[in-house]
Amino acid sequence: MQADLKMNSTESERLNCPFEEFIYCSGATTQVLKYGPWRDLWNTEDLNPPRLLFLIIPGNPGLIGYYRTFMEALYNGLNQQYPVWGLSHAGHCGPPSGMGMMIDAQETELEDVFGLNGQIEHKIAFCKKNVPKEVKLVLIGHSIGCYIILQMMKRASDLKVLRSVLLFPTIERMAQSPQGKVMTPVLCSLRYVLYMPIYLLSFLPESVKSSLVRFVLRGIKSVDEASLAASVDLFRVDCVANTMYMGSQEMVKVVDRDNPTIKQQLKKLIFYYGATDRWCPVQYYHDIRKDFPEGDIRLCDRGFRHAFVLDSSEEMASLVMNWLQEDLSS
Repeated sequence: MQADLKMNSTESERLNCPFEEFIYCSGATTQVLKYGPWRDLWNTEDLNPPRLLFLIIPGNPGLIGYYRTFMEALYNGLNQQYPVWGLSHAGHCGPPSGMGMMIDAQETELEDVFGLNGQIEHKIAFCKKNVPKEVKLVLIGHSIGCYIILQMMKRASDLKVLRSVLLFPTIERMAQSPQGKVMTPVLCSLRYVLYMPIYLLSFLPESVKSSLVRFVLRGIKSVDEASLAASVDLFRVDCVANTMYMGSQEMVKVVDRDNPTIKQQLKKLIFYYGATDRWCPVQYYHDIRKDFPEGDIRLCDRGFRHAFVLDSSEEMASLVMNWLQEDLSS
């Protein structure tokens, strides 16, 4: 099932951004946001076919709605010349009415699409189905999305990746990080305890859910409204179960940094570490700089939090555009 919205002109399509659809990818519900008039890169009709696609791979929770402001700022900052797309992780978004979280189990393409490996294959499958081979990719990952991007580049060498931007990258020693030490027992042993309270909260009116989200995020001065709206999906027990299941695998599987892949792809990679990030502490930045002194590896000096989408999306988009100026002008 896909949303089917046909616009009358290119201009109206530009004004009606983003185009939002829910699709089945690798058998699981996936939300896709698309900025720009290019809804189908295989069939651009009268539109000038783009030579480059910006694709956003989220962190966890993998709700692409968190990145709406970031994507809009990126699309407009690039003078609306390139499509900017983003997709949720499999099963992290609440499907619309009439659509299940998965298609028939017998038709599911991956055995464990909600696990970490399944999420990687899910992104590769999306690219191979939706991105023509002549279209180059700028991949932008956040948190575990950076690990996924490295694995995409490793496993799908036929993808034409021009550049990958890895924001606050959780690509190693997750369980050993300060936040990982706190969250590992929760995600690996105690997550089932949380399902019943979340199930009960799911019956609350939407207005009450929104108020609860605002209360939880009250310590952040200027919370992005898009993030508030996206957070309401976390009152769905199936979405939360999938995010926590993926998180439990992150703690177990994201251990050693994939140095061979980084070495092979180094010229295409930009790393951006947080100065006070409890998921990938500053020591991880120093370690990777030591191992790859010639790499483009940066340390945040602006005080951005790991979850930058909560209050710094526009500022982050501006930085990314500055880093990519040379790539886009060549």
